[in-house]
Amino acid sequence: MNHLTRRTFIRNTALLGAATAFPARSWAQVAGANGDVRVAVLGLNGRGKNHLSSLAKVSGVRVVALCDPDSKVLDKAAASLGGDVKKYADMRDLFASSDIDAVTIATPNHWHTLAAIWAMQAGKDVYVEKPVSHNVWEGRQLVAAAKKYNRVVQAGTQIRSGEGLQEAVAWVQAGNLGKITASRGFCYKRRDSIGKTTAATPPPPNINYDLWTGPAPLVEPHRNNKKNGPVHYDWHWIYLYGNGDVGNQGIHQMDVARWFLGEAGLPRHTLSIGGRLGYDDDGQTANTQVVIHDYKTAPLIFEVRGLPSKAGAGQAAGAGAEAGSAEASGMDNYRGVSIGNVVECEGGYVMTKAYFTATAFDKAGKVVKEFKGTDRHMQNYIDVVRSRKLSDLYGPIEQGHVSSALCHLGNLSHQLGKASSPGELQERVKGNAQLSEAYGRMAEHLAANNVDFAKTPVTLGMPLAVDPTAERFTGPNAGPANAMLTRQYRAPFVVPTMAGGVAE
Repeated sequence: MNHLTRRTFIRNTALLGAATAFPARSWAQVAGANGDVRVAVLGLNGRGKNHLSSLAKVSGVRVVALCDPDSKVLDKAAASLGGDVKKYADMRDLFASSDIDAVTIATPNHWHTLAAIWAMQAGKDVYVEKPVSHNVWEGRQLVAAAKKYNRVVQAGTQIRSGEGLQEAVAWVQAGNLGKITASRGFCYKRRDSIGKTTAATPPPPNINYDLWTGPAPLVEPHRNNKKNGPVHYDWHWIYLYGNGDVGNQGIHQMDVARWFLGEAGLPRHTLSIGGRLGYDDDGQTANTQVVIHDYKTAPLIFEVRGLPSKAGAGQAAGAGAEAGSAEASGMDNYRGVSIGNVVECEGGYVMTKAYFTATAFDKAGKVVKEFKGTDRHMQNYIDVVRSRKLSDLYGPIEQGHVSSALCHLGNLSHQLGKASSPGELQERVKGNAQLSEAYGRMAEHLAANNVDFAKTPVTLGMPLAVDPTAERFTGPNAGPANAMLTRQYRAPFVVPTMAGGVAE
């Protein structure tokens, strides 16, 4: 394929950008043959497969193009659609096509923001998977780009589409259980070791690794899990590309926790305690972690546990396993929740175990109300692509950005932290009852997995003070933390500066 240069791509997107000036009704009338919305799916080895199945259920949609830098993955996905679809390795070629109205993005995390902005510059509407960004700064650029190009941008925070959760949030915020005292999220999902290599592993020839790497530094993979190989899936646990389970699963639960709190922006303070514990492998991100975000309404507390309830319990969940899988894998739970939320209030609590339903309990543990719903996220995206009513989006990009940023804040605190003794940790948390309780349960969990704190100490994260309006850090730790709000991008895969309305 004759790939576009950066200059050609910018020239073409400038021409295509004229589509943003069309009135909503005219745009809808030209959105493909017979009024169909013509969609392309980018990234096909994980969530992209779910995108295809979700789009197949939406009437008036045709998947006309697929994109993935792995030719084997691309060919397999195209074959599943009967082969009547255009295939692209380079998304810039796809974006230059006038035969595509909208895209869904399920690439690795480090590509989410740039792919979405390039798509908008080419006049396409966007559904972008969670987390919507790889770092805080680029998430804000994504929000600014959506406004500048007047595009529909749906964040892949699909729990927000469930009628049950929408009703539960409104019910709690109406004061039916009194004030919220803590909004908790949990990702107790089994994550075994990915193994440890002794040298870099060259990527296989079917993967265009330059395109796969995109904005990140071009370095050979230093991982080679027997199931996933040197490139796929385990990038989640490498900071160059992924954000750990805080960003992989935790984005959903922190989004719901913040939604219940009714907090629109970032917290006042953030602190992480945790580490990659119980094994030594090529992964970098924490598999055991407590992150606490200090909000005015109430604290938001999120917990990650990748180890089982005790040494030898259960089996590891498969790659990409969804909610509910943790309990079957011998995992811990909090009030019956392994993956989900517990919103604690003065008069009881609300528990979510499935993505789209919730149950309210009084202080005695008696059920007082149940809320049920289903996933309507992709349908909602297509509906708004047609109507152009951005206020109807269930996952507006501003909300997706803020909740993604919560993941990044927790990771920054962890990455800037230091290995600490149990005594140091106990001293740090003793003044905060809720943090002390969460850390105490985490310590018991690690002991049940025979983790020796002397040999593999827990990391006490750097306490971070946040300016929610500026989305920057303040105070004595601001310097190193602010330096990590963005990254160095590899040309030509550079996220443009959009905040303020003008791209670089």
